[in-house]
Amino acid sequence: MKNNAICDAHCDTVLALCKKHREMGKLSSEGHLDIPRLKKGLVDVQVFAVYIEKQFKPRRSLHRALQLIDCLLLEFEKNSDSIELAYAFQDIERIVSNKKIAALIAIEGGEALEGKLYNLRNFYRLGVRLITLTWNQRNDIADGSSHPNSKRGLTAFGKKVVKEMNRLGMIIDVSHLSESGFWGVLKATSQPIVASHSNCYELCPHQRNLKDEQIKAIAENGGLIGVTYVPDFLTSEKRKVSIDDVISHIDYLVNLTGVDFIGLGSDFDGCNDLPEGLEGADKVFKIGEKLAKKGYASEDIEKIMGNNFLRLFRQVTGS
Repeated sequence: MKNNAICDAHCDTVLALCKKHREMGKLSSEGHLDIPRLKKGLVDVQVFAVYIEKQFKPRRSLHRALQLIDCLLLEFEKNSDSIELAYAFQDIERIVSNKKIAALIAIEGGEALEGKLYNLRNFYRLGVRLITLTWNQRNDIADGSSHPNSKRGLTAFGKKVVKEMNRLGMIIDVSHLSESGFWGVLKATSQPIVASHSNCYELCPHQRNLKDEQIKAIAENGGLIGVTYVPDFLTSEKRKVSIDDVISHIDYLVNLTGVDFIGLGSDFDGCNDLPEGLEGADKVFKIGEKLAKKGYASEDIEKIMGNNFLRLFRQVTGS
């Protein structure tokens, strides 16, 4: 596999595909991501998040998650010459070496488990390798980021989920978690974790962003922070944001923890607007170009653009 693989830890494109707004294999003027745009952006590994809409929560979350996964797998089958589902690191190596995009499946919101560990295991068998434990709301695992002052931490079921994900080799995603839930995960996990699409609270004091203590803890855990392009998480200033704002968050993280714990987590198709210069998946490579112009070493750029994520994926899920 090439040394400079580009990986994106989070997009919300699945809903658009399932609602037939567009097809994965066709270039579209709508939304942010499809195969032609991924190729133009030089993206090698894309995590597709299965997000369950509020009308399906909590009683039909499992049903909706299965429906969305089926839709996603059908898209992979229709475009098998360009994209393929990866279950393990060796799959990513093979797929990328064959000049195809390696796809990974995530679930955004642990309510899809409906309180049962056997659902977690069955999702793993379907190819799910990452779970964002909560969205913004409370569920059976923990409280989401809309409960910023919650002291609840992980529930008893949440602790079991973390342990079982560790055992299976699934990546635990703490984006959208309350702070108490975040610290509960770090206390319970034996494996590195990821904040797949979160930024720096010090630069933008949004409840979805990470405070310095959390950022340092993720680094000490050997985990990863996927810098996201969502304007609301880049700056609280009322102005047009640009790719330079994304670079500012990367710079901040590098200065705080070093370069080994930073990746990309676009949130493509999860927001309406994007920074100027990063309007879609076809522009992702420009982040590397910007970092090079700032004097980042090639090895460090490769880590940020994808190799840090690949390191974590390999460690957690195995070869």
